[in-house]
Amino acid sequence: MKYIDVVIDNKSNSTDVLYTYKCEDDAVRVGSKVYVPFARSTKLREGYAAAVREEPSETDKAILGKLRVVDHVDPEVSLTAEMIRSAMWMKSRYLCRYIDAIRCFTPAGSAAVRREKQNSLAGEKGYAEHVEHLTPEQEAALEQIGGAIAAGRPERFLIHGVTGSGKTEVYIRAAKQTLEAGRGVIVLVPEISLTGQIVERFLAHFGEDSVAILHSRLSAGERYDQWKKIRDGETRIVIGARSAAFAPVDDLGLIVVDEEHESTYKSDFTPKYDTIEVAVKRLQDRDSRGVLILGSATPSVVTYSRAKEGIYKLIELTKRYNEVSLPKTEIVDMREEMKEGNRTVISHRLAAEMNRQFENGRQVMLFLNRRGYSTFVSCRECGYVAKCPTCGLSMTYHRDGGSGRLVCHYCGREEPAPLQCPECGSSYVRYFGSGTEKIEETIRQLFPGRTVDRMDLDSVKKKGELKKKLKAFERGETDILIGTQLIAKGLDFKNVGLVGIVSADVSLNIPDFRSPERAFQLITQAAGRAGRGGDRGCVIIQTYSPEHYAVALAAKHDYKGFYEAEEKFRRFMMYPPYSDIFQIMFTSESAEAAKEGAAMWHKRIGELLPEGHERNLFEPQEAYMSKIRDTYRYSLIIKCPKGSRRAYTAILMKIRDEETAQARKKKQDYIAVVDVNPYSFT
Repeated sequence: MKYIDVVIDNKSNSTDVLYTYKCEDDAVRVGSKVYVPFARSTKLREGYAAAVREEPSETDKAILGKLRVVDHVDPEVSLTAEMIRSAMWMKSRYLCRYIDAIRCFTPAGSAAVRREKQNSLAGEKGYAEHVEHLTPEQEAALEQIGGAIAAGRPERFLIHGVTGSGKTEVYIRAAKQTLEAGRGVIVLVPEISLTGQIVERFLAHFGEDSVAILHSRLSAGERYDQWKKIRDGETRIVIGARSAAFAPVDDLGLIVVDEEHESTYKSDFTPKYDTIEVAVKRLQDRDSRGVLILGSATPSVVTYSRAKEGIYKLIELTKRYNEVSLPKTEIVDMREEMKEGNRTVISHRLAAEMNRQFENGRQVMLFLNRRGYSTFVSCRECGYVAKCPTCGLSMTYHRDGGSGRLVCHYCGREEPAPLQCPECGSSYVRYFGSGTEKIEETIRQLFPGRTVDRMDLDSVKKKGELKKKLKAFERGETDILIGTQLIAKGLDFKNVGLVGIVSADVSLNIPDFRSPERAFQLITQAAGRAGRGGDRGCVIIQTYSPEHYAVALAAKHDYKGFYEAEEKFRRFMMYPPYSDIFQIMFTSESAEAAKEGAAMWHKRIGELLPEGHERNLFEPQEAYMSKIRDTYRYSLIIKCPKGSRRAYTAILMKIRDEETAQARKKKQDYIAVVDVNPYSFT
């Protein structure tokens, strides 16, 4: 007989505790999936063993006669002890439920189809240019990283390498050393669109049987197959987007986080985890003690600051592998274009340079981080703006070659575009702002003889469409590729002579302290797609704010100059890395209930904060997006000084526990969700 503490697969806060059961199956281990009777239900519930004891504890003995018995243990699905420990850490780190953390590690949808495992990479041969010699900088990087891998030291590295400096080759060789040591590897990329090229390179080096992929575009069955293949030890390399950080790799020796600065590494859903923090936790576990590699041409201010402090070992790759200079960059002031009578979104300079590149047989990429045709629809007569009735936000106009439709990019609601104003009946309905769809139309008009393709979330909905478009561009079948941030990073095309950044101001105007950092990163990353072959590339940045330091320093490829300017601002304002920011979002079907919940938490936090910390607590207010899908939202912000995170977290956990106890007596009409260091304050 064994005694186990079980996390029940249940969504209620009131059952977010460990339940003790007796188990007669000697095969049960920490991480085992079990089926148990629960509460008064006659249906068995799923759970996971968080602790296993051979003998009853003193607490167990006191209730021995009341302990219920595990019905059976699932022979197919189990987690490792390291995964359970990491999930327990996530609960306290991100103030989530036990089961929310554990679900991150389980196969997609526990009801995933049980069948013979399929290999989604079967027949894939991979492709990679043969790299005969490393640069001296790459050699030095591998010497440091390889030493840690060989010694089994849990070290952390930041590779700050300019675009095209050969970071991926360093990842591949570090992975090879890890495999030779008999250990497993996880490689993370920020976008699903980037898995294709990096998978090809790893397949070329390691073969299809050694690589598994994990991302949300796979079906539930495909994800289960990949999860089981990894868990059974059939493959030792996992490549994927954010969720691949939870892959069931046993004896984990290396995690690579490529483009570590990307906001997609921060989860939008509960639990609102930070992928890099999860990677660090898994690698410092006593069963792992592995190496972390973060890579970026534009590291986040927080990460670079930690490297300066010695938390990460900084490795710099300052030259491109092919020794071609970084692209020549020009800034076009769109205010001057307006004065000259140019009302289009393409400047005269950009159009002229595109023609020059075509004459030289080169391809062009145009970047605009805004989907749709027009960003909002308004009546010139009465000022009416078309808004989503369930979210209260401006709807985006999508032309789609027909009469058009209005789409809410937050809840997905669609409706026909109005021909007349629904409020005053006027026919003066006009479309304002430009998205990728409008850019595509403009480009087809300006360059009628050129093949044009668009890549954004609207144009790659079908499975395989993303890969198809990228392959066509890689083969030279497409002259001009227009896209959002899907094309702005990580992709490696040798014949791109020009990258045009249609509007650098989109990222600058986001109401967030990180907006200059995002603008600098997107400009630099998009610019890095140019000149990756044998000839130097060209970048043209169109902006209405040419004097902004993020734009000016990005044009100079001056990361350190940008970091110094941004670090001073962060220090003065006490923004990360000099603090942690907690955002508590209160949601309810009633605006008043959400507001009252925020007020109650604000009052209680103020009572529990240490003396002198009251200034770090801000008044609750309507969220920037105050209504989504008929749900009202209030936001509460706390700025936690560096070194105080544990104390502040304890305060919030205490309030949540008090709230849960009250909810057992009276159901609450709002939900409070804590997000630590959110990447969006919407």
